[in-house]
Amino acid sequence: MTKRRSPSLSYQQKLILLGTVPLILAVTAISLIVAYQSRQLAEREIATLEQTLIDAKKDELRNYVTQARNGFYFIYGSAPPDDENAKQQVKQILSAMIYGDEGSFFVYQYDGTNLVSPRDTQLINGNWSGLSDPEGTPVVDELIRIARSGAGYHSYLWPKPSTGEPARMITYVTSFPSWQWAVGTGVFIDDVIATVATSRAQVEARTRKTFLYIGGITLAALLTVFGSGLLLNIRERRLADTKLKALTQRVFDAQEEERGRVARELHDGISQTLVGIRYALDVTRRQLGLNKREVPKTLDQGIEGLASAIQEIRSISRDLRPGVLDDLGLGPALKTLTDDFTARTGMTCAFSTVVFRNRLDGDAKIALYRVAQEALTNIERHADASHVKMSLRGDRRGAVLTIEDNGQGLEEGRKRADASPRGGIGLRNMQERMEQLNGAFTVISSSQGTTLEARAPLSHMLPPEPDSRKTPQETEDVPS
Repeated sequence: MTKRRSPSLSYQQKLILLGTVPLILAVTAISLIVAYQSRQLAEREIATLEQTLIDAKKDELRNYVTQARNGFYFIYGSAPPDDENAKQQVKQILSAMIYGDEGSFFVYQYDGTNLVSPRDTQLINGNWSGLSDPEGTPVVDELIRIARSGAGYHSYLWPKPSTGEPARMITYVTSFPSWQWAVGTGVFIDDVIATVATSRAQVEARTRKTFLYIGGITLAALLTVFGSGLLLNIRERRLADTKLKALTQRVFDAQEEERGRVARELHDGISQTLVGIRYALDVTRRQLGLNKREVPKTLDQGIEGLASAIQEIRSISRDLRPGVLDDLGLGPALKTLTDDFTARTGMTCAFSTVVFRNRLDGDAKIALYRVAQEALTNIERHADASHVKMSLRGDRRGAVLTIEDNGQGLEEGRKRADASPRGGIGLRNMQERMEQLNGAFTVISSSQGTTLEARAPLSHMLPPEPDSRKTPQETEDVPS
């Protein structure tokens, strides 16, 4: 049973994690602390504001009750406890003291009977002992208890005269002990509640804005880290690509140098040695003929085999490093290549070209020649074609080598190539050679044939060498 290996992180990923994780944790901790402290401070400010507004309401209520008591104190102060006339006068005065849209005075006897309620007249002369608000808070009994103890404030829900809906009210109540009255007035604190709610909403908005600022700063920091990592990654990749490209070019150069060396060794060494041996054998055969001796058949067979070997060595030497490429240029080298291809395979291979105003440098000539060589090899092995066309042209963007065949296409050819040890390497080699030139390599294939196009850019085109001694007819009519 095989164990699955956990994926390892690259250096750039580790660097990004090292920069982002502590930043995210620090920002999260700061955000939580700021949010907690902001909320605590805001709650204290809101509570202070609410208490200040309520204290102002309480002072206002106490002033109302004090002013009302001063207005009829001359009646109450001199009246005996059973003076009904004086009580009636005070009730009339209190009933008339209506202020604002909701304000009025009320009077309850200690037994819970309502004597004055100008805005809620249905309460007058009723005993409301035990009355509670919708929240279950005692109302009348608590007002009477506060009055018995002297004076004080009470908060509860009470229907607003303007809407009939329960609303929060603060009441200040005092006592007329000789008459056993609880006298007071109240004010609704909707405006206080609305002001507190507005303040709380503003605090929440500020808190959200603070979080947005922190989030924006965090996002900017993360983007900076990721951007730096991305730029570092791109820079490292570009450096790696540049080094890889240089290494590939050195490999190609080494291959070409080795091919040239082997080609020279074959041509100047082994080939010349074999030519000398063949010459010696020919001399031997002629001497035997002059002496009228029978020439052995093995000698004739050896001379013929030696001639074939010499021709094969010369062919291999030419494939490794064609001398015509260095001596005459790319056009004649490609023409020779197509002629040899036709002679070897029997396929019709037409080659056409035009005169270049500029010349190709050495790298471009070698790359285009190797592309053509590899393409013809693939066609011979896999395409099953009968006709091949090769053209070399120049345009405003550089030199273009086009190779067309009427074979079976890449899909069927790939099935054969996959069975070969070199399956699929040829196209990659061609593409890599053109990429080394910063050129382009495209392949269009179907069941009716395949078209390859290799383009060398203008950067590999050299200006022509002027030579006044040559006439236009003497100038090479193929690109070099």
